[in-house]
Amino acid sequence: MTSLEILAKQLSKLPGIGPKSASRLAFHLIKSDREYNRQLSNLIAEIQDLVFPCSICGSYTETDPCPICTDASKDRSLLCVVEEPQDVITIVSSGSYNGLFHVLGGALSPLEGIGPDKLDFTNLMKRIDEGTFSEVIIATNPTEEGDTTAMYVRHLLKGKGLALTRLASGLPIGGDLEYADRLTLARSMRGRVEFGE
Repeated sequence: MTSLEILAKQLSKLPGIGPKSASRLAFHLIKSDREYNRQLSNLIAEIQDLVFPCSICGSYTETDPCPICTDASKDRSLLCVVEEPQDVITIVSSGSYNGLFHVLGGALSPLEGIGPDKLDFTNLMKRIDEGTFSEVIIATNPTEEGDTTAMYVRHLLKGKGLALTRLASGLPIGGDLEYADRLTLARSMRGRVEFGE
């Protein structure tokens, strides 16, 4: 196997990169500036030393605790529970939320061997018991695994005196009903809101 084939094979292991894309990337790197390639390879080699999970919320950070956990302007009565660190970035970038986060590190999936012991429920419960939260927003993905995880979080927090909410899901803005799948339509019907004066 040639060096180019080995590089393409390694690149194809990245999520969302198939064999053709990996081959194109490999050829691009061959034609790229050597300094660019050197910087890229150094960053890839060091990224796990530079970026790591926050000891409080589990989001990726370069300082511990992370900037969100240490930001005094954050609403400390709100806690948004998400599956993965990238979910924090997505929600923050929306500009619609100003509270704290807790990253579980995935979703429950018994078929894949991911039970409660594999996710960060222990620290979640510790934060709830020691914090001053009044609302927990469950922002897991609208999938079977995400729904199972949301129900498990609801079970854990039952009787804690917290408002438990779940992100709404349904039809995207600008979407057409004819292109919506049955599950999305069903969620939209269940999550409908009052429309009046």
